Order: sequence, then structure tokens, then C-alpha cells
Amino acid sequence: QVQLVESGGGLVHAGGSLRLSCAASGSIASINAMGWYRQAPGKERELVAVIASGGTTNYIDSVKGRFTISRDNAKNTVFLQMNSLKPEDTAVYYCKANGRSYSDVYVKAYWGKGTLVTVSS
Repeated sequence: QVQLVESGGGLVHAGGSLRLSCAASGSIASINAMGWYRQAPGKERELVAVIASGGTTNYIDSVKGRFTISRDNAKNTVFLQMNSLKPEDTAVYYCKANGRSYSDVYVKAYWGKGTLVTVSS
């Protein structure tokens, strides 16, 4: 199996910055795309940013120019640099990786347990 562990969440004032990290570990055969999702109270989980194994990135419109996703393939780690944070960015942020462990026949989606980001106004 593949385990994902997020870190870096916390409380920050509007306009501040945070850097989230997510490290994959376990019996990893391959990791493909990695991404960050978030879920605010009372709302559906939404994709924030995704990065392919080759480095291609995509973002939702509301974070373009403020958030940057990156990855370290050697360490199976993905990062989310969040600048100019707004109260509406408050949510639990989840890491997702499409990958395969040595016991998986097919690529599957693995999720972390989430890290809370709170932006005060």
C-alpha cells in the first residue's frame, strides 16, 4: 500500500503564506499525477492544483497566481506554496496521488488524511 502524509497547515492572517507538503511512502511501484484538493465546511471537495509526473501543472481559477504546486519525484513528495491567502481559502487540504503499490494490479487513487488551513480576516 501507499500512505500519504500531509503537513504544513495552520492558522494564518489574510495575506499570509503557508507551504503544504505531502510525502508518499510504503510499497511504491510508481507515482503518477499528484494533487491537492480542499474541502471547506458545508462544501464539496474541490481540486485545487495538480501536477503530472513530468511537471505539467493545472490550477483552479481562484488560486492562479497565488498558489504554486511542485514535486520532488525522488522523494515522492508534492508541495503547495500558498501566498496571498484569503479567508475563503480556509479548508481542509487533502493530498492525492495516482499510483501503484507492488500489490496493486492497476493504478489507483491514494488520499492523505488532510491538514487544516485557517485564514483569518
